[in-house]
Amino acid sequence: MRILVPGATGMVGGHVVEQALGRGHEVVAIARNLAKLAIEHPRLTRAQGDILDAASVEPLLEGVDAVVSTVGIGASKQPTTLYSEGARNLLAGMDKYGVERIVVISSEVAEHWAHQGLFRLWVVLPLLQKFIGATYDDMRRMDVVLWESAAQWTAIRAPRIRPAAAKGRYRLDEEKPLPRGWMITAPDMATALLDIAERDGLGRKHVYVAN
Repeated sequence: MRILVPGATGMVGGHVVEQALGRGHEVVAIARNLAKLAIEHPRLTRAQGDILDAASVEPLLEGVDAVVSTVGIGASKQPTTLYSEGARNLLAGMDKYGVERIVVISSEVAEHWAHQGLFRLWVVLPLLQKFIGATYDDMRRMDVVLWESAAQWTAIRAPRIRPAAAKGRYRLDEEKPLPRGWMITAPDMATALLDIAERDGLGRKHVYVAN
């Protein structure tokens, strides 16, 4: 496949680029600052762009088979449109060039809380929403953008993503948050993103992953 990777210099994005190349895919890696993208490979195209700038992203979608978006702003308290408007711009370019598949990172906190266990429901999620709720609010807006599109999207309701060595395995559930699924390493998250992008049957779904 030819895979477009927005957020290619981030904690997860770098692993996605490396692993995708290791699987034999072609990769178009998008970064606002290409100096941070140290990887060199004959199947890698390095492209400067910002998914909030539709004009810079749209041409990069020509000839692409799938988008694996790893963009994020971390634990920001400031309002953002990165997830929702970024997804809208990617989807518009995908529609123009006939690209159907996109996988994005969301969060369990953006999920309807009725699906959560009691400890998360009464302690963890309210604290996260209070302190970094702007991120989760925009992820919820991204959900609407995805649902309104015709794309075969998959949004991963991720737990905390840690900058740690890969464990070499992860769990996935298509229906509900995973028991004791508090976190996942960045390389294992990258593996999950690529596995899901390569799979059939997960289009237009939210899924859950964790170590």
